[in-house]
Amino acid sequence: MSDGLWSIGELAARADVTVKTVRYYSDRGLLPEAARSSGGHRRYGPGALDRLRLIRSLRALDLPVPEVERVLDRDGVPAEVIADRLRDVGSRLAALRWQEAALRSLQECPAGERADRARLLGAVPAPPDTDAVVRFWRRILPVRLSGRVVSLVLGAVVPPPPAEPSPARVLDFARLHALVSGPLPGGAACRRAQPLPEGAYRPDVLYEGLAEAYALAGAEERTGQSGGALECFVSAYATAQGVRDTPDFRRGLVPVLARADSALIRRYWKLADGLFGPDEPVLGALHHRLSVALLHEVGGHEAGRHPLGGHATDGHAVGRHADDGHEADGHEAGRRSLDGHEV
Repeated sequence: MSDGLWSIGELAARADVTVKTVRYYSDRGLLPEAARSSGGHRRYGPGALDRLRLIRSLRALDLPVPEVERVLDRDGVPAEVIADRLRDVGSRLAALRWQEAALRSLQECPAGERADRARLLGAVPAPPDTDAVVRFWRRILPVRLSGRVVSLVLGAVVPPPPAEPSPARVLDFARLHALVSGPLPGGAACRRAQPLPEGAYRPDVLYEGLAEAYALAGAEERTGQSGGALECFVSAYATAQGVRDTPDFRRGLVPVLARADSALIRRYWKLADGLFGPDEPVLGALHHRLSVALLHEVGGHEAGRHPLGGHATDGHAVGRHADDGHEADGHEAGRRSLDGHEV
């Protein structure tokens, strides 16, 4: 470096990179040239070496070249760039954790079932999201429900993807994803299904009242003390219809709930149950508990005609199968076929 400058080859050797790399960064304007030789060759000063080492460090942190340019222009690493990269790294780590658990699930299952399970697991994006589950609920919630209440319901019924996925939880989430991604029974008609006859009630009033009832039921489960959950539950239906809560109304509510029985929603809650956190209420279980309490109150003999051991209303996401491992129609609850996939 007799003239105090390096050739492109000398700079590349000192930075331990290829000449092609130095030329690429120079052409993008990230490495200023100090001069050109008489033959037109690039010459670089010592500052280019420090700058090239900084570029390498930023690229080692996986910053894309445009972000590297922003950093060099600002003479520092902006906080928002760091935050963006952290989010990206977190997303990739979540995808890797999901993929590891999915592979372990494949490893643990019988060889004859691996192809079906691979299709099931492979249908879920990595990292997983809840978009399909949200679309499912939007399809079956009452049309006249306000956006505010829809958001309230979605926040309570959509389980988040497993933060620490195990093979079992990944499989449950994949089965749930397959369940909600398929066509609804009855097609468009299912979208119009209501927990009460259309035009006979105010849906916002019903769903807000049910949310209060479920909160009380959850508190009762935690404390073991009665907190008026059943009264609030029945009152939600009565108030939504603009009628009084009477013994006759309660007896009439039992078959209304039974008619809303849905094997699809029972299956949903069976799969979703293990995906909620230990302190998160599972509305399907709470609704089942309140429905059974109402059935017992009006007379257990009604159970033969109006089974509530696993009922669900269509839109307020509250049905759940009985914990005997069977669906209400007597078929095995653990599996069913949906669009050719294991569910």
